[in-house]
Amino acid sequence: MATGYPDTRYPDHTRSRVPAVLRAPLEGRTWREFLYLILNLPMGVVGFVYVVTMLSCGAGLLITFLGVPVLAAMLAGCLGLGHVERSRARGLLRLDVADPEPVRRGRGLMAWVGGLFKSGTSWRHVLYAFLLFPWGVFTFCVSVVLWTYGWAALTYPLWQWVFPAYVHQPGLQLYGDVDHSVYLDGPVRVALTSLAGLLLVLGTPWVIRGLVAVDRLMVSVLLGPSRLATRVHELETDRGTVVDTAAADLRRIERDLHDGAQARLVALAMDLGLAKEKLTEDPEAAARMVDEAHGEVKTALQELRDLARGIHPAILTDRGLGPALSAVAARCTVPVNVTVELPARPVPAIEGIAYFTVSELLTNVSKHSGASRATVDIWRAEGRMLLQVADNGRGGASADAGSGLAGLAERLDAVDGLLVVDSPPGGPTRITAELPWRA
Repeated sequence: MATGYPDTRYPDHTRSRVPAVLRAPLEGRTWREFLYLILNLPMGVVGFVYVVTMLSCGAGLLITFLGVPVLAAMLAGCLGLGHVERSRARGLLRLDVADPEPVRRGRGLMAWVGGLFKSGTSWRHVLYAFLLFPWGVFTFCVSVVLWTYGWAALTYPLWQWVFPAYVHQPGLQLYGDVDHSVYLDGPVRVALTSLAGLLLVLGTPWVIRGLVAVDRLMVSVLLGPSRLATRVHELETDRGTVVDTAAADLRRIERDLHDGAQARLVALAMDLGLAKEKLTEDPEAAARMVDEAHGEVKTALQELRDLARGIHPAILTDRGLGPALSAVAARCTVPVNVTVELPARPVPAIEGIAYFTVSELLTNVSKHSGASRATVDIWRAEGRMLLQVADNGRGGASADAGSGLAGLAERLDAVDGLLVVDSPPGGPTRITAELPWRA
């Protein structure tokens, strides 16, 4: 059986000791997001002008047949703009938004035009192009003003000399009218200006991140796949996982029958045939052969019981999850304490998945953990059934691709379940599975 325990251990990455508020102005993330907010304005202008122009022309030409292709071109152009915006978000915001569901293409140009008009994706892209312009104006003004004024004020002591040298003023004029003028001059005012600039420089990255959060939401909701399409894709993927798992189980059962019980029964039939031939000539040899065949029958029966237990154990059907898991724990090489606190028996499908999940996890504990004890806890919480297998072994388990735990996580995901692995190097290991509760 594959395992989720790696062969090597890697040291944990140490976190920076510099506070985040001091790191933020110099981080690459801040400058990438600042560039994204600056580009919002030109991209918003292009999208807004395109949508308004094409929509006005198309609506005005609807009295003739020309309005339909103009509006279709508007929708197709907005889909192209959405592709550019997803790429921009992926490059600058590190936001990986999947492409939305494609427009259904029929046979012929008119079928494709009809698909554009009926597609909710097309109209969501139009809405995004329309909203990006006012939002881009706001984000451009806020981010540029705060960022520019912050750095300018912070570095004011370095360039304050320009005013007396070239403008014939003591400093930057803060206020002035006919009777009064206020200049940022003198050590105190220069220091206060630099302090205010420092506060702006330290606070602006968090303002930028707040603005970018809105952009992330707009791109995800308006330019990504809809919730319905995402759910359909998940169900299709889960269905494929269930089919593959069922096919693998059938192949395993066929292989176990062919290589195990079937081979023993064939050998048993041959031995009994030889014993029958020697029954009259050499009764003692025939008796020995019958005795050996009796042992083979017991072995074949045990293999069939093990195979039946692997398909669906009778104790699980007759007595429920608690006794069935206690039987599994009794066969484990590590002492296991089993606690099941459920208000009722779950449906057979969920009960079976929980049983085989615990069985596979306890097998990993026996073979790979090096633990001296383990625990199994199962309980219900807020409409979900949770099961947790913990041990005091060496840790290092991982649900990375290719491991046994990764396959287990895929099987749980097929029924809207979840697998969480907490196994630092050195232990202990705590693996929690979550399943939907249906009684």
